[in-house]
Amino acid sequence: MNSIDLTKSVSPFSLKEKVLRLFWSFFVWPIVRFVPFMLGSKLRVLALRAFGAKIGSCCLVEPGCKIWIPWNLTMIEYVAIGRNVEIYNYGMVSIGRMTVVSQYCYLCTGSHDYTHPHMPLIWDDITVGSEAWVAAGTWLLPGVSVGDGTVIGARSLVAKNLPEWSVCAGHPCKVLKPRIVAELPE
Repeated sequence: MNSIDLTKSVSPFSLKEKVLRLFWSFFVWPIVRFVPFMLGSKLRVLALRAFGAKIGSCCLVEPGCKIWIPWNLTMIEYVAIGRNVEIYNYGMVSIGRMTVVSQYCYLCTGSHDYTHPHMPLIWDDITVGSEAWVAAGTWLLPGVSVGDGTVIGARSLVAKNLPEWSVCAGHPCKVLKPRIVAELPE
């Protein structure tokens, strides 16, 4: 039987990345994380951009969010990130335009290789398309891609890619039906 030896686990990050993460996690983000209302969102967006996040115009980042590595975050325009969302982004997280990630969601790009005796950190990117809605409390796991226009029901666990313009939900998340957007009356 093989044994696990976590004392031999090595960080894949450079000293520069570790220092930036330390500065971000303990000095910058705690200051702007809980500032309320629209001014707070603007400060959070400025701080994220200052640390390398690519954020388009008119994006909203609500109080209480936790973003691990800002330089691994891309949000196109008109993206809304709800209260207390956690973006655990060792891999890239890309969110398309006009998309909402509701409160208490967890976007997790990282895990551990449990087959290796040192259990090294591994990660894979997450992509959420344009005009999508990730409802409250949903978890997105490493490597998933959510198609444009897709709605994910609250408290779902997304472990596989989801197609475009679908309504999905569940634990594990499954496609329930196509998403059809009503025409506005003239």
